[in-house]
Amino acid sequence: MSNILSRFSDIISSNINAVLDNMEDPEKMIDEYLRQMLDDLAEVKDNTAAVMAEETRSKRQVEENEADVLKYTEFAKRALEAGNDDDARVFLTKKQEFEDIGTGLANAYALAHENATKMRQMHDKLANDIETLRQRRNVIKVQASIADTQEKLNKVKDTTGASSDAASNFKRMEEKVTQRLDQAKAMEELNQEPVDSPKALEEKYSQSQASASVESELEALKSSMGLSNSDE
Repeated sequence: MSNILSRFSDIISSNINAVLDNMEDPEKMIDEYLRQMLDDLAEVKDNTAAVMAEETRSKRQVEENEADVLKYTEFAKRALEAGNDDDARVFLTKKQEFEDIGTGLANAYALAHENATKMRQMHDKLANDIETLRQRRNVIKVQASIADTQEKLNKVKDTTGASSDAASNFKRMEEKVTQRLDQAKAMEELNQEPVDSPKALEEKYSQSQASASVESELEALKSSMGLSNSDE
């Protein structure tokens, strides 16, 4: 029994919350730790049941022994009432034998009761620690989920910021291209030869004279053909 108690002595002395707080990565370690505790609970439960059964058996032996002591005490009284001292001596001798046995049985029961109490305390504490661990696991998993969501939102914000910067850069490039185009058009205008007004007028009146010459020749041709306007 002492080996069993020493085997699980850390269960009684451990603080489940302190263990969780000292975990570097509770989200990953908590499930493994929970599996270990469930294995321990199964073993503690088996041992506790065995010790409690031993306690029950020891208690029953004590009660049976006490009943035998009372029985032979009654027989001794009856023998005395019947005036038979020798029979009474036999019954009392047997009673004393059961009393001697009873001392050992009482000591065994006291030890069994103590062991059963310790094992039951160990079992209950481990069961409570497991429940605490399950609750903490749920909280940790919810917190981890919230953290994952926040990280995703942060990545989206970073992407949005990068897109905004790209759009801003594109707009600056567009403005530069437009500026270059405007500058090229201005240079084209500057490269054109200036208009010579007198020369332009010369061309105008030269064209007028050419038109008058054509008209005169047209009228002369019509006249020779008898198609003059004066014949109409």
